[in-house]
Amino acid sequence: MTGSKQISMFLDSQASLEAFAAKLAQASNLDLVMFLHGDLGAGKTTFARGFLRGCGYQGVVKSPTYTLVEPYSVGAEKNVYHFDLYRLADGEELEFAGVRDYFDGHSVALIEWPEKAEGHLPEPDIICRLDYLKQGRQLTATAVTAKGNAVILQLAGD
Repeated sequence: MTGSKQISMFLDSQASLEAFAAKLAQASNLDLVMFLHGDLGAGKTTFARGFLRGCGYQGVVKSPTYTLVEPYSVGAEKNVYHFDLYRLADGEELEFAGVRDYFDGHSVALIEWPEKAEGHLPEPDIICRLDYLKQGRQLTATAVTAKGNAVILQLAGD
């Protein structure tokens, strides 16, 4: 997509990462696919927790490393699905698990380690990359679709 929007920023704490993710959640509607890239411990699950808080979810947010997906209800018939595909041996396993049912056009999918299921996931609207820096994280959020561009533009306007 030409003209893709991007935001890049330094985040000096877990709280600032969660706050940014909450702002992103508030700028988006509940029909979004987001890929979360970064090394182990880079803050992908922290990002997911902040996103869920931004959607109004107040319960415990846990890493779905062993379950592959954790569903969160964030309102009447509105869901956020948090995937962690780190332990996935083959992307085809997702097909057998009925992964397509999660991408119904009325939910958000936050997907950690999406490269483990390449070819078995829909195109992301936004790709977030978290990289370690000396005293924090560098976050880069890049729009891939028109829907993603609209979210990034709204964030940039805040």
